[in-house]
Amino acid sequence: MSYEHLTVDLIPGYLASKPELSSLIDWQKIKNIEEVGDGNLNLVFIIQDELGSGVVLKQALPYVRLVGPDWPMTPDRARFEYETTIAHSRWVGDLVPKMYLFDRDRFIMGMEDLSDHLVWRGALNQGLRHEGVAEDLGRYVASVAFGTSIFGMVAEEEQAALARAVNPELCRITEDLVFSEPYANVGRNSVLMANEKDAAELANNTAMITEIGELKWSFMTHAEALIHGDLHTGSVMVRNSNGASLHSTKVIDSEFSFYGPVGFDLGALWANYVIAAARAFALGNEEQANWALSLFGKTWETFESTFRQRWPERIDPSTFSDGVLERTLHQWGIDAAGFAAAKMARRIVGLAKTSDIETLDESVREGAARGVLRVAQHFAVHRHSGHAPSLLSGHAGEILAATVTG
Repeated sequence: MSYEHLTVDLIPGYLASKPELSSLIDWQKIKNIEEVGDGNLNLVFIIQDELGSGVVLKQALPYVRLVGPDWPMTPDRARFEYETTIAHSRWVGDLVPKMYLFDRDRFIMGMEDLSDHLVWRGALNQGLRHEGVAEDLGRYVASVAFGTSIFGMVAEEEQAALARAVNPELCRITEDLVFSEPYANVGRNSVLMANEKDAAELANNTAMITEIGELKWSFMTHAEALIHGDLHTGSVMVRNSNGASLHSTKVIDSEFSFYGPVGFDLGALWANYVIAAARAFALGNEEQANWALSLFGKTWETFESTFRQRWPERIDPSTFSDGVLERTLHQWGIDAAGFAAAKMARRIVGLAKTSDIETLDESVREGAARGVLRVAQHFAVHRHSGHAPSLLSGHAGEILAATVTG
């Protein structure tokens, strides 16, 4: 697919051609343009003028930027992100960036400048604590789970939304990288030499593989709500929480969104809390590690309370009884533990790892990676009998502390 890619030199003219953007920023007095794409998928530019106004332009390339043109990918993922952000904003407008424009010809989004925020993963890596973020994310997942599902939408509207959100190409990436390749290497996996036995242990764990198979089936068939699809600490922006007026959480990068299982987004968050804790244990900061593990309960408790608050608004109370509510929440807890396991394993063994672990010195990275893999296997195998956040976080802490090296 051929279309013009943005460059720093082209941006002022592009802004001038789009009234939705030129009304927000003075394209003739641009002070700074910074390309901040993380290198995996897209071009991302932060543009600011001399008066301090700013916008962000994000352009989807027709391939995976991490790999190059040899791995083509639909740039229509920009539409998924734009439309999902708009849909989610109807329920949690304070937790997603404002969207100003979508250029369907060049797959460009114009959106709110969040340069006064930090990427939460980076903040966690520095040992910073932004209180309230885990709770915000529980509210985000619950509000989206209710509002974009048949609980909160009439059936015809929900089915139309589901059809528009079918996202096969990006779902296939998740299916391969999260559920298949960590257990059947096709050449994209890698670990430290010291962790090769841990990767082999994972790949040969038949109980784990059975659970992963069930989870993959659920991911591919359970169209419960319009989920984010890639909700990790790197897709969350945070701002200083010293004072209610400053506190801000924004969920970004929803291009992997589709109608899928609600537990997948919860599990992705839980997995990243474990990974953040593994880093803290490796660096000898047990207090920070325990704080990271406490985020399990904070996210789940806010998720559950938010969903319960929404429940009286359900479309069909005669069919969706309170018994359905209890069974659904119970199942989502089981699902979240399983999906957390899948996400942890792929981040250690598979393609696209996390800076939490990869920036550690190899001497301590070995133990952190081993710990995350063992937590993943514990979560997967024991999720049906012990998925309460307090149990999960407690077991995770014990395992991570016991596998520290260096």
